Amino acid sequence: MTTRRSIAVATVGRSDFGLYEPLLERIAADPALELRLMVSGAHFDPRFGPTMREIEAAGYACEPGLAMHPETDDAAGVAEALGRGVQAFARAFSARRPDLLVLLGDRSEMLAPALAALPFNIPQTHLYGGKVTEGAIDERVRHALTKMSHLHFVSCQPYAERVLQMGEEPWRVFNVGLARLDRIHSHPRSTREALCRELDLDPAQPCLLVTFHPVTLEPAAQDDQVAALLQALDNSGFTVVATYPNADAGSARIVAALEAFASRQPTRVRLLRNAGSRLYVDLMAHAAAMVGNSSSGISEAPSFELPVVNIGTRQDGAIKAANVIDVGYAAEDILSGIRRATDGAFRAGLRGLCNPYGAGNASERIAATLRDIPLDERLLRKKFVDLSTHD
Repeated sequence: MTTRRSIAVATVGRSDFGLYEPLLERIAADPALELRLMVSGAHFDPRFGPTMREIEAAGYACEPGLAMHPETDDAAGVAEALGRGVQAFARAFSARRPDLLVLLGDRSEMLAPALAALPFNIPQTHLYGGKVTEGAIDERVRHALTKMSHLHFVSCQPYAERVLQMGEEPWRVFNVGLARLDRIHSHPRSTREALCRELDLDPAQPCLLVTFHPVTLEPAAQDDQVAALLQALDNSGFTVVATYPNADAGSARIVAALEAFASRQPTRVRLLRNAGSRLYVDLMAHAAAMVGNSSSGISEAPSFELPVVNIGTRQDGAIKAANVIDVGYAAEDILSGIRRATDGAFRAGLRGLCNPYGAGNASERIAATLRDIPLDERLLRKKFVDLSTHD
């Protein structure tokens, strides 16, 4: 009997789980692969919604003992949580070593499984390196994960070229697009009327989908940034469906401001701790525009031809399609962006928009590589490729 290849997939929050879902389904369905879902980070933090329920509802078993969410919403709390996470993942790898470890993105919590895996010499696979987000600490985390990893699945060709520029061997780099788009293309979407009933919204009123995360390199300006966003939303006159931010340092202050804003306008504002993959896709399909600084506005919204008002510097350096309107932090700039995004002529100009992050077959390609790549000395022994070698 052939032994199945053990694929450990680390998830530390709602953002990466939604991106993983089509890939998790592919791995679980492959008779040659054994999925080992390692759940940690904000999934265990009740402040950010019952995301563990979403994982359990999807039928995935989770290992115990991997909780590492911060006890306080400051830099020290985040750093201490990372240390606990390294210890927790080290114990899990010591008990059972996987054949491959899959990591995604740029969340600081994702460093915990990556660091824990190093002394075990576990080959690491990184999804979605090569991106640039100059306004966030995520930038350094993403590149660190790239250099610790043995295989790279990137979401577009410019990002593949950046990974090569970091000295990675070409045979290790695969431009596959975003796996999340696989689900978007196959997802059976709710009607606008059904969505409005679920959220108790007036179907006659267009809505804005709002997600604003801490800009981790600009902590001193955060309160002013959020205040300006809420002022612009208030003045826009639109119904607002807002989601909680990611569990970064400073997120509690954004949550408090959003909750106060929602409490003042209970008929016009809906605040969601965790929209979940299905509801979030439905919101992108039916919103008049998206507002904030989430990467989903950059990489997923183009598939819906959805206008996006991208605020500030968090996504500086990212590849952006024509649906993205970049604005500053001032309330008048944000409001001007909302008015442009919701203008019928702008939306009409997005018809036929091509998403630069793929066409929806990434998970199949990733799973096949995880199944077939030889787990040999060539994979484990990384060589640095100088730029002159590529020329």
